[in-house]
Amino acid sequence: MKKTPNAIDVHVGSRIRMRRTMLGMSQEKLGESLGITFQQVQKYEKGANRVGASRLQHIAEVLNAPIPFFFEGGPGATADSVEPTRDAATDFMSSRECVALATAFSAIEDKRVRQTILSLVQSLATDPATPVQTKDASRAAH
Repeated sequence: MKKTPNAIDVHVGSRIRMRRTMLGMSQEKLGESLGITFQQVQKYEKGANRVGASRLQHIAEVLNAPIPFFFEGGPGATADSVEPTRDAATDFMSSRECVALATAFSAIEDKRVRQTILSLVQSLATDPATPVQTKDASRAAH
């Protein structure tokens, strides 16, 4: 019988992948820095293997992230929290495309250009019921 990964292990793994991707680091490079194979990194990122405390400490150092980063937004994060559901936005936030988009977007120095791009992307969104409006973006559109 195949064992289902623990929700916290899956969440921590997805946060490891997100941070690694944000840094433009390959699984091979992370594995090399940790003294493990890229296959082991894959298992951690999928939640198939649990990350021990000392390994998480080492991962946090290599990825230059505080340990709480890996638990943010996870199931049971606080006693009052509601377990988040994975949705398209959450999946996108940990994708290569999102990291590339955020990196390129943050390199644009002109605030008005950024606001115009945001308005353009919002107008192209396929779900008009969930526009993401900001004060600045709504001003830029007018």
